[in-house]
Amino acid sequence: MNGLIWSSADYGWLAFFVLDGLGAAAASSTGRAFASSWSSRLLIVPAMIVLAGAVHFLHFALFQEDLASLYYYIVSLIIMLVAAFLGYQFKRVKQMSTQYSWAFEGAGLTWRAK
Repeated sequence: MNGLIWSSADYGWLAFFVLDGLGAAAASSTGRAFASSWSSRLLIVPAMIVLAGAVHFLHFALFQEDLASLYYYIVSLIIMLVAAFLGYQFKRVKQMSTQYSWAFEGAGLTWRAK
């Protein structure tokens, strides 16, 4: 698995877990913010493209990883997108079950009619 998801350098797993973990937390917060404003899910994608670019730049600036590596950028982008969409969905379920409590109840990652 070394080299497939993170850089094959000695510190690659550390850089991956620290930077992509913090990036995933920021992505989840961004997804919740988009859901709070009742924005479309599609607006998350451009925001995560920028966030993944920032995380990829931090990999380069702090750990001297290859900035031109498209593969590791896409890995970071996928992680950010998953975290953002999960944050969005959890917030949306909470919104639907709270604001429309007379009609819906939360059911995991979705809601159902009462």
